[in-house]
Amino acid sequence: MVTDKRIPVVLLTGFLGSGKTSLLNTLLRAPEMAGAAVLINEVGAVGLDHLLVEQVSEDITLLESGCLCCTVRGDLSRSLRDLFMRRLRREIGALDRVVIETTGLADPAPVIHTLLKDFFLAERFRLEGVITTVDVRHVHWQLGQHPEAVKQVAMADRVVLTKCDLADSLGIAEAEERVRELNPAAELWHSEPGKLPPGLLEGMSLYAPEGKMPDVAHWLNESAIREQQRLNARHGVFGQTAPAAALHDEAISTHVLHFSEPFAWGDFARALDTLQSVVGEHILRIKGLVAVEGEDLPRVIHAVQHERYPDSQLPAWPDEDRRSRLVFIVRELPRSVLEKAFSAFCSAQPDASI
Repeated sequence: MVTDKRIPVVLLTGFLGSGKTSLLNTLLRAPEMAGAAVLINEVGAVGLDHLLVEQVSEDITLLESGCLCCTVRGDLSRSLRDLFMRRLRREIGALDRVVIETTGLADPAPVIHTLLKDFFLAERFRLEGVITTVDVRHVHWQLGQHPEAVKQVAMADRVVLTKCDLADSLGIAEAEERVRELNPAAELWHSEPGKLPPGLLEGMSLYAPEGKMPDVAHWLNESAIREQQRLNARHGVFGQTAPAAALHDEAISTHVLHFSEPFAWGDFARALDTLQSVVGEHILRIKGLVAVEGEDLPRVIHAVQHERYPDSQLPAWPDEDRRSRLVFIVRELPRSVLEKAFSAFCSAQPDASI
């Protein structure tokens, strides 16, 4: 297996006051962050093209920047290019990881789009994962009033619940339930003041580092998705009579598709490309393992809205199940639309829902 040599990037997001900066400060002190660069963006700071560089340790360069939004994606691109070139000229030390902290009002999609679409960046950097912080005390208000907070949770790979020391067990459980309603596939972590959640940065990437098998089964987290779908059905969520006080954005849902027969890769790619082209604005995340005709090992795919990451191949199947499994987190997009695309381009029907 060829090791991916690109520099991993972690996107750290979360609504205003959710504890991003506190988590980042803890990250900066962790051994795992040796050789890391940090792009910090907050409203009101200077632009990304006027970076203030401060060496905070021998191995970590802290870059303070302005707001990352769709209007300044070019600044983000230039900043990452400059960072890479400075490393190439040995003006800074090791560059083993980049962490980008977004402002609390940021939509994560434009940053992800830049990392995927910019040719120079895509050749040298790879998105390792999206970490979102959520304040357990204000989760109801944030997700109920602010669509940015909803999207930050829905697009996350890992969600860190913060301020747990200031909440009781019932409040924490309610926060967990709210997050799982929006994104049952995400892994949940609890933070403690001044402590890094153990293993938060480990095993995030779908590209296995040095042959280490990633926990893809946990990444897909299908059991959590199925459990949440059962709860939604029980409580009349997504398409039935909703409770008087909705606990989440009812427009967001998760669809899991299994296919028993392997795909011809060209047909599968056309189905996915068509979906992203026609209804990409409704697709928050796609994750999946794909069985391909003529290949013994599964391909990993994941995408955001109109953009698809470069696919990769795992060194082995993560379990005995050899079916293709696709997880779609969508907004106002019925499962039937997804099924029709694979039926039209691949002559494939998904297995019956579990």
